[in-house]
This record gives sequence, C-alpha cells and structure tokens, in this order.
Amino acid sequence: MIPQDPVMLLSFINLKLRDYYGSLEQLCDDLDVNEHEIRDKLASIDYHYNEERNQFV
Repeated sequence: MIPQDPVMLLSFINLKLRDYYGSLEQLCDDLDVNEHEIRDKLASIDYHYNEERNQFV
C-alpha cells in the first residue's frame, strides 16, 4: 500500500527510487502501481520525474 497524500507519496517514492530501484518503471512494476497515477498525483504538487536523477524534483 502506498501513501495517498501527495507529500507523503513524494517522500515514499523518492526513498524507494534512491534505495531500491533504478527507475520509476521498475518501482511501479515491482509494487504493482500505475505509473501514470503516480506521475499525475505528484504533478498536482508540482513534482515531476527526472530520469537522470531518478527522482521526483
């Protein structure tokens, strides 16, 4: 289960990307979550995935 609050989700996702996954796609596949929903929810607080940094900034 992933956090529903966008700010908590940001922290959760960036931690997982930093410590466990090489890409957002890998994270979503492994956790069985929809990548577009993650991107949309974090875009709502003006955070966008940066592939080079492998984090939402």
